[in-house]
Amino acid sequence: MGESPNRIVTENQRIGTRDWLLERPRVDPESRFRSPWIEGYCSRASVRAGEAISFHVSTNPPSRFVLDLFRMGYYQGAGARHVLRLGPFAGAVEPDPPIAAKRLRECRWRAHASVTIPEDWPSGVYLGKLTAERDEVQSYLIFIVCDDRWADFLFQCSDLTWQAYNRWPSQFSLYDDGKKFWAYGPDTDVSFDRPYGKYCQIVDAPLSTGSGEWLLWEFPVAYWLESQGYDVTYASGIDTHSDPQRLRRVKGFLSVGHDEYYTLAMFESLRGAISRRLNVAFLSGNTCSGCIDLLPSSDGVANRILRRFARFGGLPGRTAENFPEATRLPGAAPNENTLVGARTLELFSGSSDWTCVAPDHWLFRGTGMKRGEGIPGLVGWEFHTEPAEISGLAIVASGPTESHYGKGVFTATMYPGPVGNFVFNASTCWWGDGLSEPPGYVRPGAVLSPRGPDPRVQKITANLLERMRESPGR
Repeated sequence: MGESPNRIVTENQRIGTRDWLLERPRVDPESRFRSPWIEGYCSRASVRAGEAISFHVSTNPPSRFVLDLFRMGYYQGAGARHVLRLGPFAGAVEPDPPIAAKRLRECRWRAHASVTIPEDWPSGVYLGKLTAERDEVQSYLIFIVCDDRWADFLFQCSDLTWQAYNRWPSQFSLYDDGKKFWAYGPDTDVSFDRPYGKYCQIVDAPLSTGSGEWLLWEFPVAYWLESQGYDVTYASGIDTHSDPQRLRRVKGFLSVGHDEYYTLAMFESLRGAISRRLNVAFLSGNTCSGCIDLLPSSDGVANRILRRFARFGGLPGRTAENFPEATRLPGAAPNENTLVGARTLELFSGSSDWTCVAPDHWLFRGTGMKRGEGIPGLVGWEFHTEPAEISGLAIVASGPTESHYGKGVFTATMYPGPVGNFVFNASTCWWGDGLSEPPGYVRPGAVLSPRGPDPRVQKITANLLERMRESPGR
């Protein structure tokens, strides 16, 4: 157990609230993604106790506003605890940033408030709920509080992928080159110095405005973990990139949701940590597919700009034909299946039942699952196939997928590390749907839809976490 094994348990005994939910979200129909009435961003993706973070907000039309901060968790089913109210402030219309080289949009909005994180704020994901007085419109901003304690599990938020798909203010994601609706080349940079627009795929989720993809795929996992009292700490993908030592302070690393974008440093840090003794559960899909560089902002702040560098494992299938701009990517990166266990191929999206093919594996202990038995709709909307040639790798679940683009095959895997540790690949973005259904959650669907919390998914996850905790010391 960790230095503070009951911190999550103690935290979730505190009084929670559902006041974190947006009651009056609104999205501009012209842009389709932004909420100009009130929108904001944070000066950093993650912050530790004793460090400061500032909040940058625009209101159009000008309006007084307040900012309420909440830590996300279980809290007797409420989903969050209110930690601080800031304001009211006199809001103003902040300028839309100019379009710089590589279509970069960097906001330089004034900071209305700065907070030094107190020691008693536990690691976690924190939502800021912005409320404009004039029109009573609401939106979010989001940040992660990290810590340096020893813990059983490290939950990596997929915020590099959130930002890659962030189309704020309109068609300015990593996929927008000004020519195609979806592009995959080196022609666009994206910045953390801007609000998160409403999520742009699969589901119409107004609560995603300002919160990236956190509430869609990742919060159900965190909500369940904290409901069960697991000793978990949280980090940004940027922390995995810049501070690999934190991987030495946990027994298990959790990749969650849609975890597509990694730097080479993240890849090598995780692979090195596995070679030492780290357990990893990729409860995610499309994982470690896109390789990016992290660059400083134009005013010199580290790790504020994403730039596409390469495709891990090269361009599969007819990708170069469908995305000729991808042939101009400047770098090369290893095959992601050597880390994850399987990889994303050209047909990367689809839905399927998550079908057991190895019922005698310890992963399925206590589930009662039989060969060929599936968990309905759990695979989606992106998955992995082409398992790696790793000694001892086992395919634990597999089956055909359906999509509007054709048929594929998902492959969930498990491979052993060198000291009794292991790496599990669930091969789906939707694993959290089988764990919990927290307040505000919108069930996704792409041909098939998952069916919600399932005791088999919960037991499989518990088996993974207990095996991680039983592994040799840190």
